[in-house]
Amino acid sequence: MYGSVPSPNLGFLANSSMSRLGSSFLSTTLTRRHTPETLPCVTKPLLVDEEAPKHKRSSHFLLPSKPLSMVSHEMAISKDSSFGQAVLNGVNVLCGVGILSTPYAVKEGGWLGLIILFAFGILCFYTGLLLRYCLDSHPDLQTYPDIGHAAFGSFGRILVSIILYLELYAMSVEYIILESDNLSSMFPNATLSIGGFQLDAPHLFALLTTLAVLPTVWLRDLSVLSYISAGGVIASVLVVLCLFWIGVVDDVGIHSKGTPLNLATLPVSVGLYGYCYSGHGVFPNIYTSMAKPSQFPAVLLTCFGICTLMYAGVAVMGYSMFGESTESQFTLNMPQDLVASKIALWTTVVNPFTKYALTLSPVAMSLEELIPSNHGKSRFYAITIRSALAFSTLLVGLAIPFFGLVMSLIGSFLTMLITLILPPACFLSIVRSKVTPTQVTICILIMIVGAVCSVIGTYSALAKIIEKLNT
Repeated sequence: MYGSVPSPNLGFLANSSMSRLGSSFLSTTLTRRHTPETLPCVTKPLLVDEEAPKHKRSSHFLLPSKPLSMVSHEMAISKDSSFGQAVLNGVNVLCGVGILSTPYAVKEGGWLGLIILFAFGILCFYTGLLLRYCLDSHPDLQTYPDIGHAAFGSFGRILVSIILYLELYAMSVEYIILESDNLSSMFPNATLSIGGFQLDAPHLFALLTTLAVLPTVWLRDLSVLSYISAGGVIASVLVVLCLFWIGVVDDVGIHSKGTPLNLATLPVSVGLYGYCYSGHGVFPNIYTSMAKPSQFPAVLLTCFGICTLMYAGVAVMGYSMFGESTESQFTLNMPQDLVASKIALWTTVVNPFTKYALTLSPVAMSLEELIPSNHGKSRFYAITIRSALAFSTLLVGLAIPFFGLVMSLIGSFLTMLITLILPPACFLSIVRSKVTPTQVTICILIMIVGAVCSVIGTYSALAKIIEKLNT
């Protein structure tokens, strides 16, 4: 539900290794900022022992020895997630705010553009399996950055980590824009004058949202928010049900035939569809948390099947209802006098308040690792860093307040790298001695598709953003 942020460690979801929420991708362990930044695994290849045991084990042994008191906050990696629990985690990761923009994606690309959604679903499912093969190549590989390091050394680890951090940061910006758009649609006449400056509804609610989530950003223990945010799947399903209720039961109805194909804005929809499958950063954690890792392909297939059907259903229903007037979030098109509309809007508004801190926390943790752990004012600096990050997302959100276009940019640039380009590249590098010619061909084709879609989608999204800023 929140991009690459791991799902919380809940009883009914099992004690999975996805509880790495507070850790830096670069450290690749459950430790927080006390973890030394320089690890043995960063200075030498992970794939050195071909005869190593084939069972999975924690990468904690890579850490230099340290007093127990310094790592008392670590949690053991558990491998007891059942099939159903893994599916819930996967759906929670995949089915996020991207579902709000699928009707807009159909509007931008036309009905035939839905083929791209299904094509991405198939390709991303396959690249998810490639990550599994990479993890199986050595027992010390646990996370996506581990895979990047095993494939391309320290550069690979840093590259993957930076892309994941950028995706999380951009997702935080999207939450600010999301709150601003939906709250200003409910209270369009809200204004505030501060020191001669007049804040209209979008700017006011963006500022108020940032101030409201700021205390949660300061928290070091996000377990409470993790429990609340686990309802992301329920929230997504509830919003979808409200949309269908309004279209089928209420008076809105289905009255738009739509456009078969819109080539001019099709690249924008490419990024939007790509964003829908931005869960690869967490797939390794889901895999390592499973009691029966052999079930991972079935888990992945179930997750992609459920989410693709939800995305396609919302896309078809939303565009059929609102046609060419479809907004970047279908909640903005819902008649506000209907009860179902109010439920959908408030569900959409409340959800990001629990997810903003969870999304931004790994980025903050990575910066906090630069602070000496024995520094007397480390807590002060940590709060300063987190506050600066939060207000920077506000400034970016106010500067580029285009939810759909920003999502398209994220999907085209960052998600394509994480889902379609890097997994095949890492697979070919790590398992090169066992790769068949067919696998090589498929991987190269997927990387070409990802690169072409990334270039076209990124250029189109940036051009649209610049055009809107100029007007």
